[in-house]
Amino acid sequence: MNAEQIAPALDEVEAAVQPYAPAALFTLATEGYQTLFEILIACIVSVRTLEEDTLAVSRRLFSIARTPADIAALADDELIALLEGSTFPKPKVQQIKGIAERAEREFNGVLPADYDALLSFHGVGAKCASLALGVATGETPHTPVDTHVHRVVNRWGVVDTKTPEKTMITLDAVLTESDRVRINRLLVPFGKH
Repeated sequence: MNAEQIAPALDEVEAAVQPYAPAALFTLATEGYQTLFEILIACIVSVRTLEEDTLAVSRRLFSIARTPADIAALADDELIALLEGSTFPKPKVQQIKGIAERAEREFNGVLPADYDALLSFHGVGAKCASLALGVATGETPHTPVDTHVHRVVNRWGVVDTKTPEKTMITLDAVLTESDRVRINRLLVPFGKH
């Protein structure tokens, strides 16, 4: 499959994944959790965590604390309890609190919609920075590549790469900006089912 075949293939995948639940971050966005901060925090919750658990944990967290100030004000024990059900909740507490505190201190409580700025936060990698920007703003400089995207596009022959990072670089060269977010939105449920 080459670059010209990607958009039509994604159209077919879109039809195929209609019966399945959307990926967690896209579901959260449709439920009103749309700020860059909320999506970034949900992405951190999602690391090595099942989609269903990501949704439950993120909903529980956001029912109590949705802003950097709200999360920074939580005691570590409270945040650990809210993150129960995600994988590695204790390290995620430090990452999430660090992001919230720095967002308050340096950015007046509003995360900058800037890829490099997001990467400068402890615990934020290329996938979460790209995905959070894509879901929250509709624009991203890079393709958010997780395990599902990496595996599927390699199986399709769109890329021949060994790591998600190399897949991201290769996809960035062939995808339109609008397809960068779309490919993640579609291939996560497609790859799961």
